[in-house]
Amino acid sequence: MKTIILLSISNIFMTFAWYGHLKYKSSPLLLVIFVSWGIAFFEYCFQVPANRIGHGTFNAYQLKTIQEVITLVVFSVFSVFYLKEQLRWNYVIGFLFIILAVFFIFKKW
Repeated sequence: MKTIILLSISNIFMTFAWYGHLKYKSSPLLLVIFVSWGIAFFEYCFQVPANRIGHGTFNAYQLKTIQEVITLVVFSVFSVFYLKEQLRWNYVIGFLFIILAVFFIFKKW
């Protein structure tokens, strides 16, 4: 559970570092890059420990899969509420296919 919480916090920082500047297109690109790097520092402060703590309970493939699902959830919320973009049905279907990948990665074969 600690891994998932840390990855969630990490992904919030990551989403703002990667996409938060889209609301500020008039800002100078160099400034945006440095601000994004500053935000990304905090992403790594949570992401690296999350993977360290989680590895052993989960393998690297499972950690990456968990991270991707968290990213989709965080990004969807961010996109709708921060960027004011619509979540369309085809995006949801695409995300469902990614969730289906979770089944195959975590299934004990």
